[in-house]
Amino acid sequence: MDYQVSEKVSATLKTLTERSDVQDALSFMEADQENIIQRQMELTLIPAPTFHEENKAARLLEMFKEEGLEDCHIDEFGNAVGLRKGTGGGKTVLVEGHMDTVFPLDTELKMVREDGWIRCPGIVDDTRGCASVLSTIRGLNAAGIQTKGDIYFVGTTREEGMGALGGMKDYVTHHPELEASISIDGDGYQQIVYQATGIYTYEFNFYGIGGHASGAFAKVANPLHAAGRAIAKIAELQVPESPRTTFAVTGAYAGSYSAIHAIVDKATITLNFRSSDQTELLKLKDKIFACVEEACKEETDRWGKDTITYDYRHVCDINAGTQDSHTPIVEAAMAISEYLGCEEPKLAEGGATNCSRAIEVGLPAVCLGGGSGYDSRCHSLAEQFREEGAYKGCQIAMLLALMCAGTETTESVIG
Repeated sequence: MDYQVSEKVSATLKTLTERSDVQDALSFMEADQENIIQRQMELTLIPAPTFHEENKAARLLEMFKEEGLEDCHIDEFGNAVGLRKGTGGGKTVLVEGHMDTVFPLDTELKMVREDGWIRCPGIVDDTRGCASVLSTIRGLNAAGIQTKGDIYFVGTTREEGMGALGGMKDYVTHHPELEASISIDGDGYQQIVYQATGIYTYEFNFYGIGGHASGAFAKVANPLHAAGRAIAKIAELQVPESPRTTFAVTGAYAGSYSAIHAIVDKATITLNFRSSDQTELLKLKDKIFACVEEACKEETDRWGKDTITYDYRHVCDINAGTQDSHTPIVEAAMAISEYLGCEEPKLAEGGATNCSRAIEVGLPAVCLGGGSGYDSRCHSLAEQFREEGAYKGCQIAMLLALMCAGTETTESVIG
């Protein structure tokens, strides 16, 4: 892609990469790949579904301590935290990967390593991100590099699914000292995420009197029919292709086989809708609520006997947001990717990563990864990690942390 970075970013990267200690760190990280992969595999074998990350957090915290980080602790939100103090005068930077995976506690975690691939549920998303956090620390320590700014290294909780990027949200909202955020998700180098896709998830409950399927027919309105009407109306909504906007009814629940001949007194649908633009997201929300209102009224009017009512539960709320594609932290990530010869680094359009929560509170932020240039099969039992060149994702994180925190020879690129 035709992407040019500023003279300041180019000059800072050039100054950094001409330093012998920085080159030593890069060389160490490449040579250290096997050690990092061993830690990655160890962490992968610790089950950590969303809301159950405590065992993985405990082990990651031990690893932070082994690498000499200060103030190592599990915070009140379950995040594993360690601090690498700076010399002063720089920017305070967060480097994080999320600890949770999408697999239930009883999932068989069988590690298969062959032909340059490692296969195991969770080996990529996001245990690799946590391993890259460790590699960044080890690279800095091995070369004795000091930053001006403090760097907080964190394993975050509740990124996936119903967690709704919760650990990251809690961390950034309770740490106003942060001035930049670097998330690592998956391989960490095939894609750079700098936008936040807005994600809303709702549960709608429809209520009526209920009764016998035949005996109450025409005497009561049917909540399940109202839910069906709502689904049909939502299915006909039109949304723009750009900015990318999507919606899906993801579940419908009512009745049971033990009451298969009954008109239910409650029906539930779940709904997920997204947009890269907050205005479009809110427009879509209004249209969806209008569909639900109309469906309840139509089912009520159809019979004229009783009133279908509804309520809703707000399951997930992530606001859409963006930064300019030439924000210094974005330019720095792109410049580093090119310097390291990564395979076609690209800027992602939108993104549902922990970067979203950093953007939400106004931090300059990127997520390294968030997608893969190869078939990683993330979120499936066939999830797989490619070993070749994997150290590059770690190197990007280390160089970007230096460019954000500042060093004795370079000022922070974020101003």
